[in-house]
Amino acid sequence: MINAAVRALSQMLSPPFRAVLLKAIGLALVLIVLIGIGVHRALVWLAGVGEGWAQGALGPDAQAPLHVLFWIISFAASLGIIFGAVFLMPAVTSFVGSFFVDEIAEQVERTYYPADPPGHAVPLPGALWEGTKTALLSILVYLVCVPFLLVAGLGAVVFFFATAFLLGREYFELAAMRFHPPEQAKALRRVHAATVFGAGVLIAMFVSIPIVNLATPLFATALMVHVHKRVGGFARLPASP
Repeated sequence: MINAAVRALSQMLSPPFRAVLLKAIGLALVLIVLIGIGVHRALVWLAGVGEGWAQGALGPDAQAPLHVLFWIISFAASLGIIFGAVFLMPAVTSFVGSFFVDEIAEQVERTYYPADPPGHAVPLPGALWEGTKTALLSILVYLVCVPFLLVAGLGAVVFFFATAFLLGREYFELAAMRFHPPEQAKALRRVHAATVFGAGVLIAMFVSIPIVNLATPLFATALMVHVHKRVGGFARLPASP
């Protein structure tokens, strides 16, 4: 596992990976900014509606203090969005990674496994569907974990291991689907669940590092290509009856 992680990290600065890295970072930043703008505007609108309702209920004398109060709420919401971006990063990178999985996997296979038969590109709709499902599950897990953040950081621990499971599952299956039908890729992941989860922990550690986590799709895909080669080989299995 450590050897696979070292190989994945060492290849990230190679010229082919740098080209993919710039595209992945650009798309991730665009998504984060768009999400942030949308959520901020929604919160500001809700604050304005609440302020108008409160003024109608309390009378004109409350206008000045209410205006200050809701300005503070809007500012706090902005800070919350900034900090929330850290927790949204697994969801964003899951979606972004689905665009580049084949481009990254091909580079890894060509560099480290030139004698093996090459994998077949995962159809983009299927990759996007897997990325979208993982992104939505990550957001759901984040929302569930938020209340537990007040319990001695329990929410952060739960979120970390849930991220390890979700990202490990997604990136392994995407790497495996280059050689196996989707159903068999999922079955292979279940058979080697402990190994996949261990690799997922490494991905969760990577995605928890600010700024660096923008490169998560490259590291996670490269890592899981090596893990799949270790546990699944390259032979395409026959279709299930």
